[in-house]
Amino acid sequence: MQIVLYDASWPKTGFILPTPPVKTAVVAPPAQKLFRSLGLNLIFVAILGIFFVSLPAIIPKISSQVKPKAEVEPIQLTFGQMAQQEQLAKEAREALDRKLASEEAQKYNVPTDFSIVIPKISAAARVIANVDPADEEAYRNALKLGVSHAQGTAFPGNKGTIYLFAHSTNTLANVSRYNAIFYQLKDLEAGDKVIIFYTGKEFIYQVTDKQIVGAKDVSWLSDSGEEKLVLQTCWPPGTSLKRLIIVAKPV
Repeated sequence: MQIVLYDASWPKTGFILPTPPVKTAVVAPPAQKLFRSLGLNLIFVAILGIFFVSLPAIIPKISSQVKPKAEVEPIQLTFGQMAQQEQLAKEAREALDRKLASEEAQKYNVPTDFSIVIPKISAAARVIANVDPADEEAYRNALKLGVSHAQGTAFPGNKGTIYLFAHSTNTLANVSRYNAIFYQLKDLEAGDKVIIFYTGKEFIYQVTDKQIVGAKDVSWLSDSGEEKLVLQTCWPPGTSLKRLIIVAKPV
C-alpha cells in the first residue's frame, strides 16, 4: 500500500481556523454610574465621620504610648535617697569652694588652713590659732610667725567674735624687725575688705567700725551672738598705751 503525504495536483482549498467570538463590553447607563459614584462617596464620608468622632478618644491613648515612661510614671524618691542626693550636692559645692579658695590664696602666697589678707594695706600672713593673750612669752613667739588668734574666741564661719592681734610700729624700718603685719591697720575705713582663709575655705568680711580704746578695755569683745571679726594692734604705733580696734562683719 502506497501512502501519499502531499500531492501538488491536489486542488488548493483554504483551511481557516475558527475565530473566537468577540465579547462586547456592556456599557452601564449614565444614571447607574451616578448612583454608583454617590454610593462610594457616601461610604468614604461615613468612614471619615467615624474617624473624626472617635479621634478625641484615640489621641490620649496614642499620647500615653508615645510619651516617655518617666513622664507618665514619675520616679518617687525615698527620704533616704533625697538626703543622699543633698549630701552629694553639698560635698560638690564644698569641693568647688575649696578649689576657688586655693586659687585665691595662691595669689597672696598664703596657706588656706588659717591666714589673713587685707588687700588695701597689702597685708598677708599666716594666723596662729589658739594663742593665749595673757601669756606674754606665748604670744610674742606666735607674733614672730604671723598674726595671733586669741584662745577661746570664735573661728571663721561660726557665731561669735573672732579676735586676731598683731604688732604695729611707728617706722617702716621696724616693720620687718617686729613683723609688724598690722603696721597700716590705721588706714582701714568702713567698707574695706578683709579676707580670711580657714580650713580650705575663703571667708570675706567688710569693715564696719574703727575705735581707739584703753589698753585694758575689753568691752569690744562682748559676744552678741553674731559672727564678727576684730583686728587689734597697739596705738599709737610702736607703743602699748592704747589699742586700735577694727571691727568687720561677714559679707
